[in-house]
Amino acid sequence: MSLIAVVDYGMGNLRSVSKALEHVASSGQKVKVTSDPAEIAAADHIVFPGQGAARDCMLELKQRGLIEPVLKAAREKPFLGICMGMQVLLAHSKENDGVDCMGLYDGEVRFFGTAFAENKIDQKEALLKIPHMGWNRVHQTQSHPLWDGIEQDSRFYFVHSYYVSPKDEALVASTTDFGIDFVSAIARDNVFAAQFHPEKSAADGLQLLENFTQWNWFTGLIK
Repeated sequence: MSLIAVVDYGMGNLRSVSKALEHVASSGQKVKVTSDPAEIAAADHIVFPGQGAARDCMLELKQRGLIEPVLKAAREKPFLGICMGMQVLLAHSKENDGVDCMGLYDGEVRFFGTAFAENKIDQKEALLKIPHMGWNRVHQTQSHPLWDGIEQDSRFYFVHSYYVSPKDEALVASTTDFGIDFVSAIARDNVFAAQFHPEKSAADGLQLLENFTQWNWFTGLIK
């Protein structure tokens, strides 16, 4: 029996994520929500979800002794980050007047309002409300096993006011248009992370989660 660990650090829609994973997991897989570093270390696949603010997220991870276990998992195992679980993989967030994050990848998390101002985008005229909330198209910019069975420009569900800006453009796995083209997914080696919520994204979201549960990153293939 292989284990899919959903990291519990007190933030995130854990029930929805775990139930969606249970729906798509194979009979030989068990889904467990856990904050136990030993269980995270023993798991075969890691899901790192999250909602809320970057400062609170990093504080909870630190207090629960989960920063190093999560980083170790992100370096070694099939790893799926969702929403805040994607943002804190970068080095720094502009949220909460600036927060140092986990630093797996160089780059920062930026506020949509700042980007709109820099690009002289009139929010009212463009009918852009922050947070970016609801369904939007995801344009795949690199091939990846987790996109298997998902058509180009499929729609996924978003809820966020900040977006990732990685320094290395090769990390970008998809972009989405919300006044600007922002990075909506990143991928490298054993890590795939998305700003959207696959657990709330109907059939395409379930397909992505199923692909993750069957992903063998050593071969780069779905089992």
